[in-house]
Amino acid sequence: MLAVERLPRLRGPVEAAVAALARGEPVLLFDAADREGETDLVFLSEAATPELVRLARREAGGLVCTALSEELRARFGLPFAADLLELGEGRYPVLAALRQVELRYDRRSAFGITVSDRRTFTGIPDNDRARTIRSVGELAAAAPAVGDAEARRRFAAALGSPGHVPLLYAAPGLLAERKGHTELAISLARMAGLSESATVCEMLGDSGGPRSPEAARAFARRHGWVFLEGRAVVEAWVRWSG
Repeated sequence: MLAVERLPRLRGPVEAAVAALARGEPVLLFDAADREGETDLVFLSEAATPELVRLARREAGGLVCTALSEELRARFGLPFAADLLELGEGRYPVLAALRQVELRYDRRSAFGITVSDRRTFTGIPDNDRARTIRSVGELAAAAPAVGDAEARRRFAAALGSPGHVPLLYAAPGLLAERKGHTELAISLARMAGLSESATVCEMLGDSGGPRSPEAARAFARRHGWVFLEGRAVVEAWVRWSG
């Protein structure tokens, strides 16, 4: 992880969020009321611990997924789940119908494959999932120093599929193309110079739907964590990339 004092100068809650991620702390990230309208608990993948996985499943309650930038997806040679469904249509025609899903909140799915660290047992306990997520994060951190072939070799040596951690891939243009939690989280990591892999989990409420932004903000305040709105990340991204 990057030392906090080396982080680029950002403003307000975005600065606080990237500093928290660099310290291995979670942040709460709300996308937008006119999108999913959800808050995700987010932490840097290479900082994953059993305690963070337990926090995600108990206090957030959604699907624990690990996101990668498009650049890392391409370097590791990883396919989208939709691509695999399309490739399998000839042998399993039902896949053609299954993959024709129109998302109500976006134009495409960010889902890739599922993985588990090869050293895990069943892959699902907090210890196992933390090890898998941490492996993905460490591979992401090490990727800039090696060539594509070596990055792919290391990925395949460390991880197996199918597994118990779903991978998500950010859009190539990040926030210029899509403003989902995947892109928001990876944009935060990129602006901070952190490894471009973050783990996200939706925060659910007791009513059967997503936790309200007000409830998520109160939860963050009780724990001393950063609550960040997607629009703040987008504004920071425009300034940073402009």
